[in-house]
This record gives sequence, structure tokens and C-alpha cells, in this order.
Amino acid sequence: MGCNAEHSRLAADVLLRSDLRGIDSHGVARLKGYVRLWEKKRINTSPDIKIVHQTATTATVDGDAGLGLVVAPFAMQVAMEKAAQYGSGWVAVRNSNHFGIAGYHALMAVEKDMIGFAMTNASPLVAPTYSSERLLGTNPMCYAFPAGKYPPVIVDMATSAAANGKLEIAQRLGKQVPEGWIQDAAGNITTDPHALKSGGALLPLGSDADHGSHKGFGLSATVDILSAVLSGANYGPWVPPFVAFLDPPADPVGSGIGHFVGAMRVDGFRPVDEFKAHLDNWIERFKSSATVDPNQKVIIPGEPELEAEADRKVNGIPLVEEVANDLNVLAEKFGVEPMS
Repeated sequence: MGCNAEHSRLAADVLLRSDLRGIDSHGVARLKGYVRLWEKKRINTSPDIKIVHQTATTATVDGDAGLGLVVAPFAMQVAMEKAAQYGSGWVAVRNSNHFGIAGYHALMAVEKDMIGFAMTNASPLVAPTYSSERLLGTNPMCYAFPAGKYPPVIVDMATSAAANGKLEIAQRLGKQVPEGWIQDAAGNITTDPHALKSGGALLPLGSDADHGSHKGFGLSATVDILSAVLSGANYGPWVPPFVAFLDPPADPVGSGIGHFVGAMRVDGFRPVDEFKAHLDNWIERFKSSATVDPNQKVIIPGEPELEAEADRKVNGIPLVEEVANDLNVLAEKFGVEPMS
């Protein structure tokens, strides 16, 4: 597409890390979407990513319409450099694009014995509680904490009941989705994974008011405000759609998609070894918790993804036929060797 070698390797690493961690919705299955956005001239493959405003511990970064897979790591590096000097660093990003999995960026800080934060707003597919309008994205947020003898604790989640990528997986497999994920154009709960195409909307975390969807709405609003209202990116219904067949709103309120990343030095609060020892103790206590089903154990945030990564590093990354076909079509388009 025209990315330089460094950006190409970084973008590929973000996508592959997603697939390794079992988050198939955000891995190489997304590559086709990035190519289509580039073909519509909505992605700049030679961006001038730069800090446009900063203080000692904060900054705003303009991604120059670059791949979010590249812009977000740049912003996290800025946050970590500020944290290394002052204890914490916080960076808001505007004029970016889809940044892959939030966990990739938050884990950059963990490698430096820091607590990492990463969030992004996204295409408006989610209806706030009581609304029939799609005003918010799935707006994921991630918090990553370094542990000692155990892997880091990684809370990486969408603020909707389900990420749009899970609908795409259901569509590829020809399956219905669970109740509580999506509503139709009239606001009725449906299990049809194609409901978005006919005016439906994803639901906030909690699914409905009786089950706390106002909390999911509140979390999503927080991500939108930090990522976009703070940075100067588009927010709410003005966020550009990820799909290339839909044009961005004609009346933007900002520039591109927004992110918010941060890093805090653990030793800004207590010695690193002490924190890690106590987080290990926290993990052990929760893992030993009594459960309703004796065959089921408490799952530490991030544990399923770490287990998937360990397995897939040995046994490979499985691809559904549709994704493999998409990759081969792209290979032909760009004149590279297709998959066998």
C-alpha cells in the first residue's frame, strides 16, 4: 500500500498479535478493510505523525490519517517517555484510524514495569440506553498490569455487549448471535447477525436498562470523550465508519478517529517488586476462589488470550475459509505469493 518497512512490520505485528491471542475479529481478517479504506484515500500510508500540543505529562498527537496500527504505538511511546521522566504520561490522539486491539498498545507499558491504558472510539454502531439511534462505537478500553511470576492482568473489552467483529464472525459461520447483543431498527432484541445492515444497532454492555446498560453507555461515553472530545477527533455519530462503502459524515466535528493512551510507573506508588508480589497474591486468591461449578475456575482477565497465544505459537493460527480467500485475493491484487 506504500507504508515504509518500519510501519509495515509494526502494522503486521499488531494484527498477528491479535490472531495469536485468539481475537480473530481484529487480526488479519481486518486487512481487507484497511486496503479498502486506503483505496478510498481515507488512509495515508506516509503520515507525518506528530505532537501538536503538550505539557510535561500530557500530549495531543495528530496521526495525519495514518494507520491506527502505527499511530497508537507512537502515542504510547510518547506516554511512556513522559512516564519514565515524571511518573505518568497521557496522550490523546486525533486524525487516526482503527488501531487493532487495545491490548497491544497497553502491553507496551507493561514491558517497562508500567501500568498501561489504551482506548479508542469507533464507528457509530451502538445505541445508547433507550435510543434507537447508532450514536457510539464499540469503544474498547484496556488496562494492563505487570505481575511477577504470573502473566500480566489485562482487562481488554468493548463497552458494547459484543464487539462488531463477533457479528462478522457469526455472519461468516452462518450462525445466530446471543440475545442481548443487538436490536433491530425498531429497537427490538434480535439474534440476527445481519441486523445492522437493516438499521439495527449494537447494544451497550448490560444489554438493557434492567441489566445495567446505562453503565455500558457511561463507559462508552467516557472512551468517546477522552479519545475524541479531548483530542479534537470526531465523536459520537460523526466518527468515520470503518467500512469503505460508507462515506464519512459530511459535517465532521473533528479529525478522523480518536484514541487515548496512558502509562503510569508502578514505582511511582510503591516498589515494583512489592506490587508484583501482591498482584501475584491477588491472582492466586482469585484463582482459588470457590465456584458454583466445581469444574469451572475463576478466569483472570487476559487469561484466555494468553492461553490462546501459547497454543497458537505451537499449533498455528486457524483461519476460516472466507478470511483465507480474502487474503489470497489481496495477494493477487498486490502481486505477492498467495497462501497454499
